[in-house]
Amino acid sequence: MQELAPLGTVLIGTALALGAWSGQELFWSGVDRIEADIREKLRRVRLPSANLHRVIVSWITVVAVLAAVLWILIGPVFTAVLVVVLVGLPWILIRRFAARRREKIEEQLSDAMVSMSSAIRSGMSLPQSLDLLAQQSPRPICQEFLQMCGEYQMGKPLETVLRETRERLQSENFALFAAAVDASRQSGGRLNETIERIAHSVRELQRLERKIRSETAQARQSAVYMALAPVFILAMYYFAFDADNTVRLFTTVPGQLMLTVSALLNLMAFLWARRIMAADI
Repeated sequence: MQELAPLGTVLIGTALALGAWSGQELFWSGVDRIEADIREKLRRVRLPSANLHRVIVSWITVVAVLAAVLWILIGPVFTAVLVVVLVGLPWILIRRFAARRREKIEEQLSDAMVSMSSAIRSGMSLPQSLDLLAQQSPRPICQEFLQMCGEYQMGKPLETVLRETRERLQSENFALFAAAVDASRQSGGRLNETIERIAHSVRELQRLERKIRSETAQARQSAVYMALAPVFILAMYYFAFDADNTVRLFTTVPGQLMLTVSALLNLMAFLWARRIMAADI
């Protein structure tokens, strides 16, 4: 049996190589989709993406080499889990960073609209009020107003600037603000009053969201404790009850499969709980 082990390893490696070769078109199409999504997120957070394709291919190569080493050291199950984590973690972090930046812009938008209404009431034109917001607003929303002012000064129509900013931010509040500005410019209405009403509505929505988050804070904290509980239970079994069988969960293929399935179910339950308690108004 020991003499057949190297042959089995060679056969498995050959099968994986043939599978990779036959599925390379599907693989590269998936890489292209991920690259397009990451490039869009980097554009939103204003990070460079010139060498993104090279970085993605290099990262996948590093993960593949690391997977070959881990396959020998810790077995196939944990290796597959770690490969999925290493491949998806940068993408998840970038998406999370972009989402947090958008949330911060949402929070700053109501104050910016109040300032813009005051500037228009004092006699400033709409481009002048946008320039004032670009100079006085905090980051990151000031970066968006700076880009809007720069594009407008370069000759772009204001309608085009508002539409491109709305598509870039993908913010419901900014979409409402842009629609109000466009409608007021076309119909000749009182823009400052319209913006004030929108700012009041946005603040009320934010107040309700903060109230929901504060009332569900304890439940969300309980979800975190429940997600971490299996780790403490596993440690308790190792140190207090049955260390040998606990070690077998990490050193045998059936044990690794059970741990992987348990971890996936635990993660799904945690994400489901967070989804239920999310403040979505």
